[in-house]
Amino acid sequence: MSDPIPAATLVILRDRPGGPEVLMVERGATLAFAGGALVFPGGRIDSGDHAIARAIGGEPEDTAARIAAIRETIEEVGLAIGIEASVADHREALLAGEPAETLLPADAFDLDALVYFARWLPLGLSHRIFDTRFYLARGDGEPDADGEENARAFWTRPADVLAGDGRIIFPTRRNLERLATYASVEAALGDARARPVRTVTPWVEDRGGVPHLCIPDDLGYPVTAEPMASAERA
Repeated sequence: MSDPIPAATLVILRDRPGGPEVLMVERGATLAFAGGALVFPGGRIDSGDHAIARAIGGEPEDTAARIAAIRETIEEVGLAIGIEASVADHREALLAGEPAETLLPADAFDLDALVYFARWLPLGLSHRIFDTRFYLARGDGEPDADGEENARAFWTRPADVLAGDGRIIFPTRRNLERLATYASVEAALGDARARPVRTVTPWVEDRGGVPHLCIPDDLGYPVTAEPMASAERA
């Protein structure tokens, strides 16, 4: 089994009557990892992200992860969150493989706009494993899916995603359930700031003769176990 791949995800929230909305993307159906699933914008942390992180300073892994989350959001949905930069000037070049460090100046980032929310590291899987950091941010705007990795991008309430029939993998479902408990964006950001992040590694446990996929019960998640028969794993 290969080593876990460092990745970062940006959970973008906006206030609306009746509760916050979250930006979701639907991954392309033919992708090897989580094909057709509803997820948050994000992806791998690459060398360009680390190069920008070195220029900014701070804790190297966290800084690179924040930069990756911002960059992936520009690429996947065409929204600039946590950076003062023209998406129109950079998105096409980023998608074409231009190095991020030549396009996104270090002094344009506002990394404090992102709040560390969660870190998930599934183990014991036969496919690629991602060590993913989730960040919350306030944002808005009309998303434009890249049409390659993602088939569509849309705003919706977390509870509506959960009640729908879209494919939702286990970590995304648990994070949506947690997001659905917040009455406002500020409530979500405040809880994330106040709650230390601990890496979540799900495990399998027999409960009443039924195998369940479980997570710790002290990390703010309202649902901490699901029968293996229904748990979607990427």
